[in-house]
Amino acid sequence: MPRLLSLLIITVFMIGAVPQTGLADPLPRPAGLEHQVQFWIRVYSEVDTKGGLIHDSRHLDVVYEVIHFSDKTSRRSRDRATETAKKKYAKALRSLAKGKRTNLSLTEEHVLSLWPEGVTNSTLSKASKRLRFQLGQADKFKAGLVRSGAWKPYIRKVFTEQGVPVEISALPHVESSFNPTAYSRVGAAGMWQFMRSTGGRYLQVDYAVDERLDPYKSTDAAAQLLKDNYSVTKSWPLAITAYNHGATGMKRAVKKLGTSNIDTIVKKYESRTFGFASRNFYTELLAASHVDENSMKYFGALTLDKPVPFQSVQIKHYYPFAALQGVLGIPSAKLQRYNPSLRNPVLTGQKHVPRNFVLHVPGGITHTAAVSAISGISDNQRYSKQHRDKYYTVERGDTLSTIAKKLRVRQSDLLAANNLRNRNFIRVGQVLRLPGFAQVPKKTSRIASAPAHTGPLPKTYKVRRGDTVSSIAGRFDIAVSELLKTNRLRNKNRIYVGQVLTLPGGRSQAVIVAAAAAKPVAKAPVKTPVKAPVKARVQPVLVPAPATLPITVAAMGPPLPPVASPAPGFRSLHEGGGARFTILKNDQVRVEAEETIGHYADWLQVSASSLRRLNRMKYSTPLPIGKRFTLNFSNVSREDFEQLRLEFHRSMQEDFFAAYEVESTRDHRLERGDTLWSLARQDDPIPMWLLIQYNPEVDFNALHPGTVVMIPRVQPRRQS
Repeated sequence: MPRLLSLLIITVFMIGAVPQTGLADPLPRPAGLEHQVQFWIRVYSEVDTKGGLIHDSRHLDVVYEVIHFSDKTSRRSRDRATETAKKKYAKALRSLAKGKRTNLSLTEEHVLSLWPEGVTNSTLSKASKRLRFQLGQADKFKAGLVRSGAWKPYIRKVFTEQGVPVEISALPHVESSFNPTAYSRVGAAGMWQFMRSTGGRYLQVDYAVDERLDPYKSTDAAAQLLKDNYSVTKSWPLAITAYNHGATGMKRAVKKLGTSNIDTIVKKYESRTFGFASRNFYTELLAASHVDENSMKYFGALTLDKPVPFQSVQIKHYYPFAALQGVLGIPSAKLQRYNPSLRNPVLTGQKHVPRNFVLHVPGGITHTAAVSAISGISDNQRYSKQHRDKYYTVERGDTLSTIAKKLRVRQSDLLAANNLRNRNFIRVGQVLRLPGFAQVPKKTSRIASAPAHTGPLPKTYKVRRGDTVSSIAGRFDIAVSELLKTNRLRNKNRIYVGQVLTLPGGRSQAVIVAAAAAKPVAKAPVKTPVKAPVKARVQPVLVPAPATLPITVAAMGPPLPPVASPAPGFRSLHEGGGARFTILKNDQVRVEAEETIGHYADWLQVSASSLRRLNRMKYSTPLPIGKRFTLNFSNVSREDFEQLRLEFHRSMQEDFFAAYEVESTRDHRLERGDTLWSLARQDDPIPMWLLIQYNPEVDFNALHPGTVVMIPRVQPRRQS
């Protein structure tokens, strides 16, 4: 008996030591969540993207109607139809919530039949506010199944090696339908839909390379992220939910409810950020895994894509893409397909393929042959540093022809570098990216849009188009509160073009009369401790320019048609917002959307912890958008920092507008509890930077109920 007991203890200990993948059921399917799983199985297998379901957002077994659209139904008509349907069922629910149980209309009878017998009026009243439309996904899922054949073997291999349950290999069905080029409205990219902030922890994400778009490298990163989530949550269901909601958020849920049970958390956890997507993420994976494993039942026999063999070669220097393509003898479009993480600036020669980049080449080329070919590239095509973009600000009297002649570049290259469709549409103050290695004359390398003021502070300032109280205060480095107090302004959102503002501490002999078409006035030299000659400060021009997706073969063709006008109210940075990117006194900047301390640390070549100490910030303190943050320029120049910051924001916006365009806008009156984050992630999520640019006069750190903000509505861009 003692020996039996000892064996039992040893056995229990060994079971506890089994790796996660050895568990009998690492992804449990609780009975309490079965209704949600069945709902998503239905979405993935029964209803395609020409239709959808009107349902209750908390009780997914309550589906009021399945709507179908024709191929010719426009998005606007679809939206109207779904809103009409939701209003119809909301009206019926409100009627039933008043206790009506006799003389019911057909709609009321139908609605009541979907709820358990004896349903309370309170339940029906709450349900009237929870109507939601879910677009069908069956056709997308089927296409994803076909695509998955190319990546599934690699995913399963990596997950097995990393100790991640192979059942989670179905996650790309939920995230992207196994589309390596997928790009979401909130900035997630690639097959695993990494956000820039999360992807940057495991992958290279910058203006030259975006490894989120590489299905192999992003798979490695996804496995690592899931492992990290598991190490925090100690539960695979929670680790998967954390993929959407964050590990810290799931720890908070466990602490609040006192349990790690996924069923309990999904049903009972309430948080402003734990919305519909997070609440359903785990059950979506369970449903996707079920449909994937039973694809024959739902879609019949399918011919899956086959894995593409390739060789990997790490390059040791910076090379032009064309030079690599030439010595390897691989067509440009083909080499691009094998290396989808290389962004458009690299493919068009504006950037080099970076040093230490792992280049993928077709499997027919041996590793030895590839290394030998690359080593044969001439010295004048091998670089020790990355090529930096140069920019030119359009002046009065400039045409594309005169600019091209002045800078000794071809007009066609200038058009392509800036995704310009019409050579006649440029304007004073517009910032153009220069192609290749164009040289910018010093006298013209200046930015005319809202520069930081230097020299004596004037007494007054005349408001011009695009100005806000915040941008004016930033330009003259004065506090917003002082500017408001001096001018007796109660509402900082109410200034108008032509209004003359008094600047606190200014001198009476200087009065600025700024007009959009006025020639730039000579400025006093900027004092700076940098010994090297001060370059012109380059301000980001974040307009919705039509960029091309960096992975598709079509990206090498003509640029997409420009967006005529995003919608009334859009303010690009060079139309009044450029001053936000200027380095202020005391080496400070104002934090912009999507920026993190990690970004600043990378651009400055310092540690993130040193920046936190410099700003007296605790590790857990978030970086607030719009607030000042002090930088350390001991390792890089201010100009290099601004350039990297510019490239970050340009690439983010170009990626977005390559996939989406602004269709219209709507006004939203702020309610108590609204935040920038919640406004950007409503039913139709958009990037926070886009919301800010449509509302440059709104301080999103101090929102007041009743304020009206403009919310842009975006739709996928039609590819020609």
